[in-house]
Amino acid sequence: MNNSYIEQKKNTHLYFQVGDNEYAVNTDNVLEIMKLPSLDYPQKLPNNIVGLLKYNNFVINVVDLRFYLNIDVPGYSANDDLLIVKTDEVIFGIITNKILGIIPFDSAMVDQIPFVDSKMIIEALYKYNEETIFVVNVYSLENLLKSHNNNVSVVDVPALFPSDDESRSIMTKRTNDMTEKSALRLAAGGGQVKDKYISLNLNSDFYCISLDYVKEILKDTSITKVPGTPDFIEGIMNLRGDYITVVNLKKFLGLVCEETNEKKPVIIIKSNELQLALLIDKINELFEYQEPAEDASSDSYYECEFIYGSCLYTSLNIEKIVSDKRLVVTDM
Repeated sequence: MNNSYIEQKKNTHLYFQVGDNEYAVNTDNVLEIMKLPSLDYPQKLPNNIVGLLKYNNFVINVVDLRFYLNIDVPGYSANDDLLIVKTDEVIFGIITNKILGIIPFDSAMVDQIPFVDSKMIIEALYKYNEETIFVVNVYSLENLLKSHNNNVSVVDVPALFPSDDESRSIMTKRTNDMTEKSALRLAAGGGQVKDKYISLNLNSDFYCISLDYVKEILKDTSITKVPGTPDFIEGIMNLRGDYITVVNLKKFLGLVCEETNEKKPVIIIKSNELQLALLIDKINELFEYQEPAEDASSDSYYECEFIYGSCLYTSLNIEKIVSDKRLVVTDM
């Protein structure tokens, strides 16, 4: 990979929705995305902490950005997402309503806030599709956590969480599943360096792609059909002035593919100078995992299989896919 691509990866951000606003954090600070589990809430927690979570044998704080931004919190749902982030020193969770995707930031579209100090968690604004994304400084958030800042509104935090039996059961199960995963990782030698993966579905099966190859994820995009192309070429898409070939990954891999008018997400991948959009069925989560030391065949579209949590994942060999002779990608 060349230097420009490495530099671009440094500017890749995961963006998400909290209330009426959209926020983003650098993917270098992201450890994992999950559905909101049940949290512990001891009586003496500072006002800026909404709960504690046992994560990979550590007890981490969970926060809500709205507490620091003086925005009302209407309450949480079992459908909310939890973003696990890290700094150089700590790991903590951020409650979000919805993870929206991954985008590379164009520096020309970033407006720095000139008066940022160590207590401001919003450090910049990013213009994207005529919307404004607030860029979160996780290190400022870390400083506020360390100071146990209580200059936030006093809220009955436990009352914000769903109280119905179904939601509580779902969230408790997620917490128990996390505990089991942590025990399995510890038994397998979880101290090894892990890689980040994006989890996805093709039909009912689980696959994953190394985040090193992921440039962007779009959940809703327009695709233009191109006559005379192979069946697995879904068409082309316009990504901010660049035309990118869209490959129907199920058709490309020879999997069962039922025709539907439903719009599906695409993952923009990049290897060296080649960009390609992979049409898939569903984006799931971002997670960290140390793959088993197995040599993947250069002729295989699959690197290996492994169990993460309760799911069997197939890791895709992106280098093999983008170098396949059936793909003729032309820059337009």
